[in-house]
Amino acid sequence: MGQTLFAPNATKSGTMIKLHKHDLPDGLDLGPVVAIDTETMGLNPHRDRLCLVQLSAGDGNAHCVQIIPETLGGRGADCPNLKRLLANPDQVKLFHFARFDVAILRQALGVEVAPVRCTKVAAKLVRTFTERHGLKDLLRELVGVDISKQQQSSDWGAPELTPEQLAYAASDVLYLHALWARLEGLLIREGRLELAEACFRFLPARGQLDLMGYEDPDIFAH
Repeated sequence: MGQTLFAPNATKSGTMIKLHKHDLPDGLDLGPVVAIDTETMGLNPHRDRLCLVQLSAGDGNAHCVQIIPETLGGRGADCPNLKRLLANPDQVKLFHFARFDVAILRQALGVEVAPVRCTKVAAKLVRTFTERHGLKDLLRELVGVDISKQQQSSDWGAPELTPEQLAYAASDVLYLHALWARLEGLLIREGRLELAEACFRFLPARGQLDLMGYEDPDIFAH
């Protein structure tokens, strides 16, 4: 049974955030394109555990799945509904910086996430006039939304997450559909959509290479 919250401040008025312990509920339909993000204990997928997976259908609401290890009384990677969605070939998974997310999801849950789209990759392909490719900058400049990053470095491994943490987590997925729509238009305008799609198809393999230690040295470097 999920816990329903109405998020303060960091998300748009009326947004519903539903917190689910361990897995998504049976029968939840999040549509053909699902925005997804993760919160972890750090940025090393070999060392730092996955704590939260947040998802949105682009309808203004968010679902957050708290992944609790068995050593702390949880179910760990036993989340069949979530894993089924992540691997569903008919459901596009929309990320910002998918390279990290697909790697941590593979490492923690043993699932290859596909197909994917990545707004960071898209932004770097068409916004070559700037180095500002972070989600906060893109949402402000392309969607007109200003999100808070205050909770970014909080303790995501805590057994009980605060409403402020959940509001922050939700804000990372609530606007990805709108952002992708803007970036897809730019990719089409600049004739780079096909190139972007090729990059997106490669991202699951890029994440696997990172897990195997091929982040440094980069096998694509000279």
